[in-house]
Amino acid sequence: MNPNDGHGHSDHRPPNCYKVEIGDENLNFRTVEIDDPVPTGRQLIKAAGGHPAEEFVASAFMPDGTLEDLRLDELFDLRHHGIERVIVVRTDRSFRILIDDKDIEWPKPVVSGLVLKRLAGVDPAKHDVYQEIRGADDILVRNTDLIDLTKPGVERFFTAVAQTTEGLLALPPRDANYLETRGIAHDVFEEGGSRGIILRGFTLPVGKFSVPAADILILLPPGYPDCSPDMFYCIPWLTFATTGTEPRATQVRQQFQGLTWQRWSRHNHEWRPGIDGLHTMVKRVERALEEAA
Repeated sequence: MNPNDGHGHSDHRPPNCYKVEIGDENLNFRTVEIDDPVPTGRQLIKAAGGHPAEEFVASAFMPDGTLEDLRLDELFDLRHHGIERVIVVRTDRSFRILIDDKDIEWPKPVVSGLVLKRLAGVDPAKHDVYQEIRGADDILVRNTDLIDLTKPGVERFFTAVAQTTEGLLALPPRDANYLETRGIAHDVFEEGGSRGIILRGFTLPVGKFSVPAADILILLPPGYPDCSPDMFYCIPWLTFATTGTEPRATQVRQQFQGLTWQRWSRHNHEWRPGIDGLHTMVKRVERALEEAA
């Protein structure tokens, strides 16, 4: 070791013990004291009670959210600010991850948000990553969040362009890709526990209504896309071009984002989880507008 600290001064004698948090495969961390300020991977595995060391891997949790493997003879400096965190696990199995429809075998029982972004091949600074939860709202995974992959089932994740406007949320990638392919401008908002997507300037059937285009609101229920959206809503309120009257079952008002929307009561009773999504919902909207009477 260099006797100088880089400023022409000799090193001070380090403290007798250095603290490190060591986690197991269930992400249960405990604080361990080590008398070596720069232990090897083997020493960290030994401190965690791993034996024989060759059957374990020590992975250091970096400040940016990455998990870096430490070779048995690799040194790890514990003299940084705060308590370093290391995960020590056996490497006798891999874990399946589905992210943006990529099927990945991940060799660790944990994965961080930043690693998920890198596995997906997106820019971590410009994208968010979400964990898909069947029957519930998707969960935002931050860069330094650790996801436990030891639970039964396949862990599913998707990425989306990060939104900087307060209140905006991401859509599942299939929905976002569909809207982008169709060239449909849209915004996603959450208000009072309700999440809604507004299709901006949606083209209406030619000559049928008093305006050529309208904003269409679709409210996404908790658990979407496993659960179905039901009705849709319009601004401005639509009336027929020839008579000035409103279509049937469109007289109820709906408040959202400080605006009063025209509710189109067109119920959906045949939703197919895993198959249907915004692409089928938009088709339902188009058909309802075509068939309006």
